[in-house]
Order: sequence, then C-alpha cells, then structure tokens
Amino acid sequence: MVSPVPGLPTGIVVGTYDDYPAAQKAVDYLADQKFPVENLAIVGSDLRQVERVTGRLTWGKAALGGLATGAWLGLFVGLLLGLFTDEGWLAIILLSVLWGAIFMMIFGLVGYALTGGRRDFTSQSVTVAGRYEVYCQHQHADEARNLLARLSLQTGTGTPQGP
Repeated sequence: MVSPVPGLPTGIVVGTYDDYPAAQKAVDYLADQKFPVENLAIVGSDLRQVERVTGRLTWGKAALGGLATGAWLGLFVGLLLGLFTDEGWLAIILLSVLWGAIFMMIFGLVGYALTGGRRDFTSQSVTVAGRYEVYCQHQHADEARNLLARLSLQTGTGTPQGP
C-alpha cells in the first residue's frame, strides 16, 4: 500500500497489535535479529483523544499553578545567571525564583479571568490508538513477516495479525 499523504510511511503491514508495547516488542525483536529496522514504521490507527477531568479550577488553583511554574522557571533562570557571577549568586537565584513566581502567578490569574468561566476544570489529555500496525518496505516485508511469525511462536501469543 502506497501512502497518498507525503510523510506517512509507505509499504505493507507486516503485523497488527492491540497496544504499543506489543508493536515495540516486535520491532525490538526484528532489531535483535539484525533486520534492517530503518525500513519499518509503527503506525497507530483508530485514534481517540481522551480527556480525563481531574478537578475543579478555582482562583486559588490558578494562582498556585502559576506560582509553582514561575518558581521553577525562575530557579532555572537564576541558576543560569548565577553561573556568570562570582559574588551574590545566591541572591540572584532567590530573586529570580521570587520574580518568576510573582509574574507567573499574575499571568495564571489573568489567564483564568480571560476564560470567563467557560472552562472551570482541570484535565489531562492523551491520544490513544485502537491498534498499532508495523509497516515495512516491500523489499523486506517477507523477511519481516517470517521473523515476526517466529517471535509469535516463541512467546505463544499466536501469529501477528495481518492487515
């Protein structure tokens, strides 16, 4: 199968797996067998975006989140600036943490205010695939299928699913 979209993998499917670790294990096995893995690609299909709501967003959480982010950013900047001075490096680091925390806390509060109550919750998003296909260039596909069949016999998981 040739990919109609530039940049997407070309070739044919030599194995289909229910989860990414199984597809990764198949490619790792092929690498261990000295297979030219640069001819492979793992492609996730049937994509879903899952957003798990983790809590209610409040003014306090917006301020605290900005404060924590700013403190870390300020620490990083302060450490970098502290590398270029012989004296007062501790004061530079502490002031960077303080100013970073204050600035990002204000930024977090302004950002929360601008949402106008349209998104008063926190969440984590992840994209997951329903299946993972291992694509291989045509000239190496038969060898890849044979090796993957050998892997499935060794692990007792059955044969890799075809296209």
